[in-house]
Amino acid sequence: MPELELLDANNKKIGTVEASPAVFDAEVKEHLVHQYVVSQLAGRRSGTAATKSNKGELHGSGKKPWKQKGTGRARAGNSRSPLWRGGMTVFGPTPRDYSLKMSKKSRKSALKSILTDRVKNQMFSVVDKVALENPKTKEAVQLLKDLSSPPKTLFLLAEKNPNLELGVRNLPNVHVLLVDGLNVYDLLAAERIVCTPQALKKIEERLS
Repeated sequence: MPELELLDANNKKIGTVEASPAVFDAEVKEHLVHQYVVSQLAGRRSGTAATKSNKGELHGSGKKPWKQKGTGRARAGNSRSPLWRGGMTVFGPTPRDYSLKMSKKSRKSALKSILTDRVKNQMFSVVDKVALENPKTKEAVQLLKDLSSPPKTLFLLAEKNPNLELGVRNLPNVHVLLVDGLNVYDLLAAERIVCTPQALKKIEERLS
């Protein structure tokens, strides 16, 4: 069973915590991590792009503009032809759903893979307590400094922490995420993941 260092708010070791090998020492499956990210980004696409691609969506008469022969002009069946201004669009985009399905088992495996990778590369830290006295950006910056955290830091929490969430709100590369919203994309984007013991236990419960 892997042991992770337990740090205090000053980034000093004060003990160790045991981590589940099923979650933090799992087989790294890069193809599932990639599939998860593709699925997550695809789900963010609105899919609302649309054009008027059939006659029923257009206003105007379907009457033949002029007779077929004898006018010297090109043949025309109606004024809503794609060749005409105000006509329909051929093969234009229509509203669609871009989301991709991925099984729950595969999602869990992808999360285990990235957590294992972050632990092995020393990018995952367990901090005894993460808290701010006031919801101030200045205090959040000092917390990051005390933890020796890089600019891109992700705080994983078991429950809401309003002061911390408000304190890091003005820091573009620092994010707070509840375990309930755990996802591969945010884990990959962070240079360091800071987790509390309570969040660690909740992660294991969710992924076991």
